[in-house]
Parts: sequence; C-alpha cells; structure tokens
Amino acid sequence: MWGRMGRAAAVCAALGVLWWATVRLAWAGIGCEDWGCLVPAVGTVVVITLALLAGSAFALERVDVRPGRRVALVAAGVLVVFRLVGEALPSWTSSFAHAVTAGAVFAGAGAVAAFGTEPRVARRWKVTTAVGVIALIPAALVVSWARFGA
Repeated sequence: MWGRMGRAAAVCAALGVLWWATVRLAWAGIGCEDWGCLVPAVGTVVVITLALLAGSAFALERVDVRPGRRVALVAAGVLVVFRLVGEALPSWTSSFAHAVTAGAVFAGAGAVAAFGTEPRVARRWKVTTAVGVIALIPAALVVSWARFGA
C-alpha cells in the first residue's frame, strides 16, 4: 500500500510541475491583458488540465497503480479541494515556489487518491480520509475570514 501511494505521489508530482509549466507557457503565449481574452485563456487551461488528467490515468497504470483511471479521477477531486483551500493561504511571487507547490499539492492528491482507492484499506479509513479532505473547505473559509474579515 505505501509503495502504491509513493508511486502515485511521484507520478502526480511530476505531472503537477508539468501542468504548472504548461499553463504558465499558455498564459504567456496568449498574453491576456484584458477581459476579452479570458475565455480562450481559461479554455486553454481546461484543455491542458483534461489532457494531463487523461495522461495521469495512463501514467498511473504504467507504474502499477491500478485502476489508473479511478485513481486519477479521485486525485482530480482532491485537487479541486486543495485548490479551494489554497485560496485562503498567502501567496508569493517566486516562480520556483509556485512550481514546488504545484508538485507538492499534486503529490498529496495522488497519495490521498491511491490510499482512498486501495482495496485493502478498511472502509472506515476511506470515509475518514474523505471527511478529512472535505473538512478542509470550511477550515479554509474560517482562515480566509480571519485573514480578510467578513
């Protein structure tokens, strides 16, 4: 189980850094300066994200994290929660920090997904993990409220 989680985390971390770099290049290539280019820019990010999600399913299968499609979908859901939680945290201007953060967040999502889809893990631990991930959302709202006020 731990090896499966480690392999999933490594694959997802690499894909997270690739996602960050690709999205950064896409935004720079589009050169979005006003609201008129927002739709194509966001559409490009969605296409990149979906392509990497599909690629992650294949990559997870290649490193014996099966079923790769299911693990990739669970990791995507966890990433959505992590992204929402990330809005409550302070940001920084360093590109290196953004790349490292993307890799770490994707790795965490991959590890959680591998754990949550492992057949040998007891149902109570899967439910506890899911509740813990979902509980991050109200916790982030409290942190955001405390930082920025009502």
